[in-house]
Amino acid sequence: MPIVYYAILFLLLLTGLAITVMTLPGLWLMLASAAAYAWLTGGRFLGWKTLVALLILAGLGEVVELAFAGGGAKKAGAGRRGTWGALIGGLLGGIFLSFIPIPVVSTLVGVCLGTFLGAMIGELSGGREFGHSAIVGVGAAKGRLMGTLAKTALGGVMMALTLWTALPLHGRAAATPAVINRPAPSTAPTTTLTTQP
Repeated sequence: MPIVYYAILFLLLLTGLAITVMTLPGLWLMLASAAAYAWLTGGRFLGWKTLVALLILAGLGEVVELAFAGGGAKKAGAGRRGTWGALIGGLLGGIFLSFIPIPVVSTLVGVCLGTFLGAMIGELSGGREFGHSAIVGVGAAKGRLMGTLAKTALGGVMMALTLWTALPLHGRAAATPAVINRPAPSTAPTTTLTTQP
């Protein structure tokens, strides 16, 4: 049965990695899948230390993505509207602007295009001129691209770590007490032999 759970775990991890590119919470799906696997197998293959490491990596992925996404827009001179527009545009772009027929690439292009348009529209709505808004859009798109790639790379590390530690071929064997056969104590009286000179 563990091999079936392992196959399901593999598919869920792959799904989590794919939706990470769409700026959806793929890393958290990966963590939840690993925790469910650990619970179903009684922690024989994947233990709490691995789960803590996965939690740290997932949290780091979120911090890195936000730092890159927001930093790219701010570095280009974005205001609050431009920054929010970049974040919302990236999410919507990953869903609605993925029209290239290559699965992962199309989503990444959609996210970057949505980020660019969102930041630009946000800046224009704040009364900024077109040239400045376009520069902010490009900066936001670059930041989003770098953030998404960094987060996806961390997702790849999470997937590799999970698949290796969860492999049902090297789990800890259940500890069984060793049974030692000792001779039963003798109740017969002991006799001593004496030799006559």
